[in-house]
Amino acid sequence: MDLFADQEADHLFAAQPLAARMRPQTLAEFVGQHHIVGEGKLLRRLIAAGRVGSILLHGPPGTGKTTLAHLIASEQGSELVTLNAISSGVKDVREVLSKARDTVSTGGKRPLLFIDEIHRFNKSQQDALLADVESGIISLIGATTSNPYFAVNAALISRSQLFGLEPVSSEDMQQLLRRALTDRDRGLGDRRVQVDEDAIEYLAAAADGDARKALTALEVAVQSHASADATITRDDIAECMTSTISGYDATGDDHYDLASALIKSIRGSDVDASLYWLARMLEGGEDIRFLCRRLVILASEDIGNADPQSLVIAVSAMQACEMIGLPEAQLTLSQTVAYLSLAPKSNSATKAISAARRDVRERQVIPVPKMLRCGHYTGAEALGHGDGYKSAHNTEEGVAELDYLGVDRRYYEPVDRGYESELSTRLKEIRKQLGRDSE
Repeated sequence: MDLFADQEADHLFAAQPLAARMRPQTLAEFVGQHHIVGEGKLLRRLIAAGRVGSILLHGPPGTGKTTLAHLIASEQGSELVTLNAISSGVKDVREVLSKARDTVSTGGKRPLLFIDEIHRFNKSQQDALLADVESGIISLIGATTSNPYFAVNAALISRSQLFGLEPVSSEDMQQLLRRALTDRDRGLGDRRVQVDEDAIEYLAAAADGDARKALTALEVAVQSHASADATITRDDIAECMTSTISGYDATGDDHYDLASALIKSIRGSDVDASLYWLARMLEGGEDIRFLCRRLVILASEDIGNADPQSLVIAVSAMQACEMIGLPEAQLTLSQTVAYLSLAPKSNSATKAISAARRDVRERQVIPVPKMLRCGHYTGAEALGHGDGYKSAHNTEEGVAELDYLGVDRRYYEPVDRGYESELSTRLKEIRKQLGRDSE
């Protein structure tokens, strides 16, 4: 009976992909993340002391969050209960917590509850964890690829230690790949294939810090060579790599971080950096409508009247991308990003409307002067509406010397760059004509 069970277990293990078979069995085998599990680091000390409470592990896919949860349970000798936030509901959570309460109340060791993709839990599901996490009935290990401050309830964050996992370095990745190639029990050591050194280095770099992706590509490359003593080259590895950028989530942190990098690079006038971040987003499958909206906003927010043509180009790009779609739309986006990057920058219009709206909110509201009020109805003349108003078209300079606000407020201050330098000169003349010259 035990013999058959062992054979079945061996067969099930052999059927697992390489990334699952190479999962570390001890903390000493764990590759990377030295900043949190290296000697003397906080998480390493907590594991050694058996005092891991509730923690949130956040970082890109393939960096070892699930593996680390299993290792923590193994090192502490605790039962690990696993839930996936996509397929589990409040009922599943409450059943696990009820069993944990029974275990602890009878003198047992509190179990570890590992919730993968905890950011997929809604507020009520996360709230269901709070009482038992706070009382120590269960130790929670939540894993997320999103920024926990955006995706996890503040109450749950305040009861947990946060540990950020980073993409696995190229050096650590090479160590992992070589171990997989030589391990005869769990890896590919019995396949008798040779892998060129530059192929390993290429794979370690091209995997973008995702160990799962690297091991999967290596396994595919080895399995695609049926003959023994085959040699796997860099080209073989490249053929096995997926085209989509590892870990890119068009709705998660990468979406916001890369958008931020793109906008800030354009604002900083670095056209090469801007095009790189655009390429990253396109390769990751970003929605071109989102990209176009951001470029239209930037054209007003960061360029404004320093180059009014920027808004025209951004809006034209949005319309063109809507009509032609990808892949051809990448040409339009590249042209637009290059133009916006090199355009003179000004946030004068942005600052002006922000200051004006702040005055509306925070200061006494200024009544509309009677001369500017609508006079196109019966009785308006008797109220004095429009009295004293002069049209600018009836003046030689095209500027009517009136007090249009009733108080001296200044919001728009053009910069001395691009077309705004011309506007700045004109503004000084107009303010002088209106009797608002501060010089």
